[in-house]
Formats: sequence, structure tokens, C-alpha cells
Amino acid sequence: MTGAARHSDDGTDITGDTGLADGLERLWTPHRMTYISGEDRPEGGYEKPTGCPFCLAPGLPEGESLVVARGEHVFAVLNLYPYNPGHLLVCPYRHVADYTDLDPAETIELGVYTQTAMRVVRTVSNAHGFNLGMNQGGVAGAGIAAHLHQHVVPRWGGDANFMPVIGRTKVLPQLLADTRDLFAKAWPA
Repeated sequence: MTGAARHSDDGTDITGDTGLADGLERLWTPHRMTYISGEDRPEGGYEKPTGCPFCLAPGLPEGESLVVARGEHVFAVLNLYPYNPGHLLVCPYRHVADYTDLDPAETIELGVYTQTAMRVVRTVSNAHGFNLGMNQGGVAGAGIAAHLHQHVVPRWGGDANFMPVIGRTKVLPQLLADTRDLFAKAWPA
């Protein structure tokens, strides 16, 4: 059991081969295992629109989709597995994998929605900065490479504390549905 977490009879965490309590509290995020293990991946994968969560999200009922705003060519949706609270994705409705596959109208609206997402997140949660980006292809880190999506990740001073750095865990202080409602209300009509 080297490296595996074990518990003593009183529930204290015991790690490694020493059998001694390490004094650390544990914050478990079991919902992430679904993503990490790929358990929720559709049988045919994400390559076809029928299995793509970004193709399916706009058609789900409002309380299930996490879609914050809908445009003519793109929509903004909360990331189901966020890096930080308020992590949004801006996605074209069309199932395209590469940024160069967008037509001019999609490209413009994707940029405008990215700007609007930043403004909304600043208004709702006073973000100090942002990481913006697209991972093009699986080798570049795209978890769902078949459907282009722009990440809008809010950042705050000190948000990269020991939890993500050492514990590889992110603490999210609000349910995604509640975050979605706040952003949807703040999104300009």
C-alpha cells in the first residue's frame, strides 16, 4: 500500500509505509474521478455530436445544462470540472475541432462572448485576472478535442495555494447551478 491513504481505527489518515498519522486534513473531491477515469465518456467518444457534451448542453433543460448565455453562433457554459470558481467555456454550436474551422461570424462572436464573460465574472465575483485559452488537440491538453472551446478562467491573488499545488484539489465555494444563475442574471441581454 505504498503511497495509498489508509486510516487507523479512529479514522486518522495514515500514509506511506511508516504507519504514522501525517497530520493533514483531507478534502475529498470524488466527482473529479468521473472525469479523470473517463467513466462519463460516451461509448462512441466525443468525436460525434451525439456524444459531445458541448453539442448536447444547449438542448438540456436550463437547470441541467449550466449554459449561462446563448448567442447566434456560440454559447457560454460553466465548466463541469472547473479549475477555479466561475470557470466558463465559450463554445460554437457547430461541432468543429479547430480554431481555423470557425467561419468569420463564429470567430467574431466567440471573441465578443469571451469579453462579455470576463466582464460578467468581474461583476459577479471581482476576479483580479484571467487565464484565457484553447487547447487544440489531445496532445495539447484538450479533454474534449473534437469540439472547440475557449476557456475563461477567473483568477484571484493567492488562489494558487497549497490545495491545487500540493493536493491537486481545488476548493469551490459555490454549487455550479448557483454560479450559473448569478452569471446568467448578470449577462447583458
